[in-house]
Amino acid sequence: MDISVKDLQEAISIRQQIDKLQRRLSSILRGAPQTATAPAASSASGRFFSPATRAKLAAAAKARWARRRGTTTTTTTTATAPAKSRGQLTPAGRRKLSQLMKARWAARRKAGGKQKAPTKKQGALTPAGRKRLSELMKARWAARRKAGSK
Repeated sequence: MDISVKDLQEAISIRQQIDKLQRRLSSILRGAPQTATAPAASSASGRFFSPATRAKLAAAAKARWARRRGTTTTTTTTATAPAKSRGQLTPAGRRKLSQLMKARWAARRKAGGKQKAPTKKQGALTPAGRKRLSELMKARWAARRKAGSK
């Protein structure tokens, strides 16, 4: 099936005209707008939402915007409850955490001076390692100077 680019563009143009006419007819008859049937008129993902789903999505978005602005809106579908704040400790949780930390500190004090010895920092060179590395680098530079002078 060989269809030229020009024919495809014309087909898309006709489909868009049909969709536009269907929307006009729908508005004249006071009916709900019909969903598009062609992929060219659909969203990028190719999904279609029913009018009820679109209304729910719009109501949820308006509620989110209102919460962000600090105002409330009255929606025709459902009233949304204020969002529960997340990531914060409740007073009871704060008290419990405080008691646990106090118990931990008391146990540490009771154990006395048995603190862990400071661990050696990873990746640190010992003086012997530093000296060996210095000697190797000096030998390398000497070899380069010798090779460069030839």
